[in-house]
Amino acid sequence: MQIDWLTVAAQIFNFLVLVWLLQRFLYRPIIQAMARREERIESRLSEAKAARVEVEAEAVRLRERQQALEASREKALDDARREAAALRARLEKDIQEDMEAKRTAWRAHLDDEREAFAARLRQRAGHQVLDIVGRVLRDYVGSDLAGQVAGTFADRLAALDAGERDKLMRAASRAEGPARVDSGVALKSGARSQVTRAIHECVARDIAVEYHEDGDLLLGMRLVIGEQTVEWSAARFLHRLETTLDEVIEGTGRHRPGGAPATS
Repeated sequence: MQIDWLTVAAQIFNFLVLVWLLQRFLYRPIIQAMARREERIESRLSEAKAARVEVEAEAVRLRERQQALEASREKALDDARREAAALRARLEKDIQEDMEAKRTAWRAHLDDEREAFAARLRQRAGHQVLDIVGRVLRDYVGSDLAGQVAGTFADRLAALDAGERDKLMRAASRAEGPARVDSGVALKSGARSQVTRAIHECVARDIAVEYHEDGDLLLGMRLVIGEQTVEWSAARFLHRLETTLDEVIEGTGRHRPGGAPATS
């Protein structure tokens, strides 16, 4: 069998032309199209990858922000709880101190009221006793008792110390009028003579003496010469006792020993 090399060469040429034509008009455009498509795919994949990375980064940032917000919220809640607890403690302390102050003031007020009532009661009882004593003395004032009072007055006038007697004597030397003797009841002539004799012997021998009645004088007598006055009477004693009683009750109501307020 003989080979037709011309035919083989022609077929080879035709094959090469076909390959070139296929390469030129079919494979190359397809390859280029596939390359462009691959580039587009790669570009989209890159973009998708970049977008994914960005999304993941954004997600991380969002999680971190959320965690920060949670931490901040917890801190704010803790701070609010602590402030609320502190405020409640302060309010409870203020309320307790206010209640204690009011309780103390109330107790002090009760103590003051109780002491004031006791003081008024003691004062009223003391004055009542003095009033009863005064009434009893007035009931027993009579002629015989008045004579005894006149004798007692004469004795006390004679027993005056030198200073008091000297004052009366100087007042008598300067006096332009008579000496005045006041008594709670009218004195009989004998009692008057006894008092007058005592004045002449102890004060001034030539001074005139006038006698008057003074209902406020209780079991006593008063001698007035000029600006000098000498008095001995149960009324004066009771008045002095009443004043002392008021001072003692008032001082007892205000203070106890040690300077603390008194309580009954």
